[in-house]
Amino acid sequence: MDKTKRNLIIIEIVGLLIALLWLSPFYLMLVNAFKTKREIFEGVLGLPTALTSENFVNAFIDLNFMSSLFNSLLVTGASVAIIILCSSMAGYALARNKSKLSGALLLVFVSAMLIPFQSVMIPLVSLFGQVEMLNRAGLIFMYLGFGCSLSIFLYHGAMTGISKSLDEAAIIDGANKFQTFWYIIFPLLKPISVTVAILNVIWIWNDYLLPSLVLEEANATIPLKMFYFFGQYTKQWHLALAGLTIAIIPVIIGYFFAQKQIIDGVSEGAVK
Repeated sequence: MDKTKRNLIIIEIVGLLIALLWLSPFYLMLVNAFKTKREIFEGVLGLPTALTSENFVNAFIDLNFMSSLFNSLLVTGASVAIIILCSSMAGYALARNKSKLSGALLLVFVSAMLIPFQSVMIPLVSLFGQVEMLNRAGLIFMYLGFGCSLSIFLYHGAMTGISKSLDEAAIIDGANKFQTFWYIIFPLLKPISVTVAILNVIWIWNDYLLPSLVLEEANATIPLKMFYFFGQYTKQWHLALAGLTIAIIPVIIGYFFAQKQIIDGVSEGAVK
């Protein structure tokens, strides 16, 4: 066996071990989702004695899953769409208007990424409580504020690779500033838009702290509902793991339908 083939075998073995390590949490979640509470405490690695859907039925009911799923989809979808729209326009304006003011504004946005949410959450919730915006609309507005800094920074960086001659050609053809951005520039920003969407979807979909401060129980998202399986004196691991299994199904379905756009966007961004 030559050295090249031996190195390939070693790489394949290491890759397999890493894959098994990465998949181990999913194995533990799926296996224990079918167990009773007693079986989980007896051993988490073994297979269940009998497959039953009782945990999933109870978790589906306790989570009020359809309502929680709707709330998560509404908050995540609306927040990401608004962040992409506002951040791309802001990044375009800052990149095309070279002045001390635009440079200062970009510095403000970049500096805002350094502010931890925990330092402003109490004043923020108090302020929004006074104007009665502690609801889903208020939450979406907060996500816009917290998510725009990084997104504007990414869009501004992407704009540096797009020639200003495209703007000039569009203006000569009679397009105004908004038409130039929407029909000429924004389609060219698809790779960075996919990146911004992925980063913000992962953050907003899984966020617990901010919704816990803003939303009422009727508007709770899936991460908030999952908390109800863990009380002060008891933890219903069998229901929690079944609930987690149900909760990842929409994510898998969403990725299945959007994987072409995600892969194309990331690939185009890598080539650029």
